[in-house]
Amino acid sequence: MSFLNKIFGNKNEGDFLKKMNHGRIIAITNQKGGVGKSTTAVNVSAYLGLYGYKTLLIDIDPQSNSTSGLGINSSDLKESIYDILIHDREPDEVILDTGRENLRIIPSSIELAGAEVELVSSLKREFKLKDAVSKIEKDYDFIIIDCPPALGLLTINALTAAREVIIPIQCEYYALEGLGQLLNTIDLVKKNLNDDLKINGAIMTMYDPRIKLAGQVVEEVRSFLSERVYKTVIPRNVRLSEAPSYGKPIMEYDPECKGAEAYSNFTKEVIKNG
Repeated sequence: MSFLNKIFGNKNEGDFLKKMNHGRIIAITNQKGGVGKSTTAVNVSAYLGLYGYKTLLIDIDPQSNSTSGLGINSSDLKESIYDILIHDREPDEVILDTGRENLRIIPSSIELAGAEVELVSSLKREFKLKDAVSKIEKDYDFIIIDCPPALGLLTINALTAAREVIIPIQCEYYALEGLGQLLNTIDLVKKNLNDDLKINGAIMTMYDPRIKLAGQVVEEVRSFLSERVYKTVIPRNVRLSEAPSYGKPIMEYDPECKGAEAYSNFTKEVIKNG
């Protein structure tokens, strides 16, 4: 029995899901900062690799949180996603091995902070990342793109390159603030740049069951997005917050904590949602 069959408890389902999930390109985005976007990108990518899927994480956020979250010091890098977008470097020349099973990364660096301005005068500026991804997408089952907390050219590049979008939403009072603008941006990209794009779903993050408001926010988001909200809810968890400072995904830092269990379950939902 394959590893996936053991995970899903069905001797046929794992094999079916392995065949179904190939060449999926998912942008994880929300223009609000601090919603668990990079935490989600790192941990979903790590679990996908653990479950046997060849996975590439692309960090297109100048803050480089996904890069550092996997233990890579962006200041030590010779090349990054910046060189692909601005200097047309081949993606294979920039991809790094993370030391984790089935997981590689195109890292980010501080240079990316100036890329928005530099891209303005570029031909086909919205398609820079898509053109690069098209050269390597057949090599991976999943390509996960961690977007910056803004709706600028870097995020537009990610949405143009992706086929699916996952939206992390924090369980707090202003959860829906700006969500309409994000959905409108996704719709505009779909109409004008990428008609393959679809919203896979929203994932509720930083949920604290002791706070009544958190439950109300979850219900409000489910009411707003209906079935496009994942069943799994990511809890507010100290171990999840600590893991990035050690350059480790949660499955390495504390595989038994509630945060690890939640991201494991969420990754299984992503796999089944293919």
